[in-house]
Amino acid sequence: MGETLAEKIFSRASGRKVEAGDFVLANIDLAMIHDITAPLAIKAFREIAGARARVWDPKRVIMAFDHQAPADSVKSAENQKMLRAFAEEQGILNYDVGGGIAHQLMVENHVEPGMLVVGADSHTCMYGALGAFATGIGSTDMGCVLAKGKLWFKVPESILFDIYGKLEKYVYGKDIVLRIIGNIGAEGANYKACVFSGRVVEKLPMSDRLTMCNMAIEMGGKAGIVEPDDTTLRYLKEMGREFRGELIRSDEDAEFERIELNVTGMEPQVAVPHRVDNVVGISEVKGVKVDQVFIGSCTNGRYEDLRIAAEILRGERVAKNVRLIVIPASRREYMRALKDGLIEVFVEAGGIVEFPSCGPCMGGSFGLIAAGEVSVSTSNRNFVGRQGSPEGKIYLVNPAVAAATAIYGVLTDPREI
Repeated sequence: MGETLAEKIFSRASGRKVEAGDFVLANIDLAMIHDITAPLAIKAFREIAGARARVWDPKRVIMAFDHQAPADSVKSAENQKMLRAFAEEQGILNYDVGGGIAHQLMVENHVEPGMLVVGADSHTCMYGALGAFATGIGSTDMGCVLAKGKLWFKVPESILFDIYGKLEKYVYGKDIVLRIIGNIGAEGANYKACVFSGRVVEKLPMSDRLTMCNMAIEMGGKAGIVEPDDTTLRYLKEMGREFRGELIRSDEDAEFERIELNVTGMEPQVAVPHRVDNVVGISEVKGVKVDQVFIGSCTNGRYEDLRIAAEILRGERVAKNVRLIVIPASRREYMRALKDGLIEVFVEAGGIVEFPSCGPCMGGSFGLIAAGEVSVSTSNRNFVGRQGSPEGKIYLVNPAVAAATAIYGVLTDPREI
């Protein structure tokens, strides 16, 4: 029996041939921490390794300020001051305020196919779009990684999602992954490696692949993966990185659980409050009045997402009493949008364009909603209180639906405008 990509990566990282279900002590290639999770991780690191210890390899640790950046309280300012001092002391790379969302920075600058990557954030699984195995871990586990560069894992089984058919206009990777989550539920892929495959995925740009892998956690997945191919290599080259290693892929006779999805005729999908797996077609919820539209996050804040939204918003105005917030995922994505005139489109339409950060996504910084308000968001979670008041509501959509909704002030099918 052949090996899945996940099994191959863990075999390399542990130094022995493994299969799904094995427990392994694996060497970590990269570790990511950010302004919310780093303080607890550093505390655990000090307790494990000692007050004056050095991280196992400063070149493999990346820190980013993205969740509450710039600092939105004295406490977060003090945390960030401490983290800056730790980064300088340890000689680790710190992307300070304005650099972008940690996950986007990781795929732009650090992650390569075949790597084993951990991050102290659940959406670390996004990096699997580059053919890596990437997963979120708790701050205590991250303290162990910082100290030792190793971590125990159970090698996960893999689910292969065979996606076929033809995508309609204004239907994207976000809709595919929402439909999958709606079909199998929030626990349908618990501790599984979610491998997105098939003719449709082969044609998807990297931006859509990143979106899909980002949301693997929303169905319980341990990782999201797209097997590396020419699209992967082109993306790395666009980022100024030449990959010279071997592209590792699953063997043809590898063992997968297989689930098929025909996307032909599928309309844009919407995750309805307050569960990501509460998914319906846009036709079932269009007309719902909204107060805020958020286009951004690590899920849909890339240039390609902004371009989709700008094409719909060009020459239009945001509806009265609706707030449109647009946040590029990184400084690089911001500059691409700026040079192509997309930022001008958003501002002329009446939108607010913020610096690269998580923004309102986790409800810990600016752009929050009040009790009774409705947010339409391109982000990845619509839990109670996720973007502000627990009495507010969040609908998750793709960038085209978000832009159309901003114009009309109600949930709108972009195919009908």
